[in-house]
Amino acid sequence: MTSSTTSGATVIKVVALIEAASVTGPAKNLIEFARRARENPQTNDLPRVEVYLAAFRRVGMAEGSFVPAARAAGIPVDVIDERFRFDWHVIAELRRIVERHKPDLVQTHSVKSHFLVRLTGLYRRYPWIAFHHGYTTTDLKMRLYNQLNRWSLPSARRVVTVCGPFARVLEREGVAAGRLRVLHNTVVCKPAPSAGVVEALRERYKIPPQAAVVLAVGRFSREKAPIDLIRAFERLRQIDPVSPAVLVFAGDGPERPHAVAAAKQAGLACRVVFAGHQSDVAPWYALARVVALPSHSEGSPNVLLEAMAAGVPVVATEVGGVPEIATHEVNALLVAPRDAEAMARAILRLLADADLAKQLAANAAARVAERYTPESYQRTLVSIYREILNERCSGE
Repeated sequence: MTSSTTSGATVIKVVALIEAASVTGPAKNLIEFARRARENPQTNDLPRVEVYLAAFRRVGMAEGSFVPAARAAGIPVDVIDERFRFDWHVIAELRRIVERHKPDLVQTHSVKSHFLVRLTGLYRRYPWIAFHHGYTTTDLKMRLYNQLNRWSLPSARRVVTVCGPFARVLEREGVAAGRLRVLHNTVVCKPAPSAGVVEALRERYKIPPQAAVVLAVGRFSREKAPIDLIRAFERLRQIDPVSPAVLVFAGDGPERPHAVAAAKQAGLACRVVFAGHQSDVAPWYALARVVALPSHSEGSPNVLLEAMAAGVPVVATEVGGVPEIATHEVNALLVAPRDAEAMARAILRLLADADLAKQLAANAAARVAERYTPESYQRTLVSIYREILNERCSGE
């Protein structure tokens, strides 16, 4: 497979190119995989993988959290300075980085990274695996960037996406079915925060002691549908005017001002908390009675996996990869997207039926522990690496 060996075990060297300033869901998965893969394998059939990260940094802007987090995890990071989003000067630096490491595989995680590997022709010298994390339609610029994938991705040796529906879209856009693989995200189960930390959060955001917290976590973007959730919460208050429920949004993004305006217009300003971006959401999950995921589009949502792992019952829209992870009435309640009435009644059902909420949460935690661990993710991804390298050895 490769000439490098460590303690008799084959070593696979990977250069992974990612465009991430903060530790987003895809970035979190990449860091966790790279950290674990560098450790000596626990079984003889699992090779060591050495991941070398390459990340972009905009000149004149403050460094984000991604590069420090990766380096703190012991992962080498090359930083590519750029003056603007598609700065042609980065091409020479990218080539130098790849040539210096001489990897067995090149891996990309964003539209720009896919485009650059395709444009430079690096995929002809190094087997290329591209990760597709879904599309965002926040604005015209992002929609134009997304079109670049239609040119770039068909040239990758493998395209790994996060759910079956995304794979079917990619196939329609020209990626050969035999090159597509589905790999859901993973979640690291964390210890529950102390009661003091949770109560301090309640006090900081002035959430009454008797209030049941309905929590939404994630970026404020159109496909995440925060305004849909506000409408569902408005309907919840109409159905049950004495409900002590409070809706909390933990996150930030371009749709936040519209969501704030929608809450005020609905007369919910005192019942909706906009907590902003949270570097640690674990205390919020501990505070929540229900986690709501109202999205119009999802791949393999980290929020869903995190809530399930934390033992919080979930109401989610039945979109994208959500029904591949969660089963209605078994480990979550699933509703149609854009249906405020259904979302409201599902949330109320969990708030009113403690036994149901407890059972769904227990089933959810068990499913995550069985199917969506970092260990299972690592094993599956390494098997994809082996597929590619075996093809290369056989001349396919």
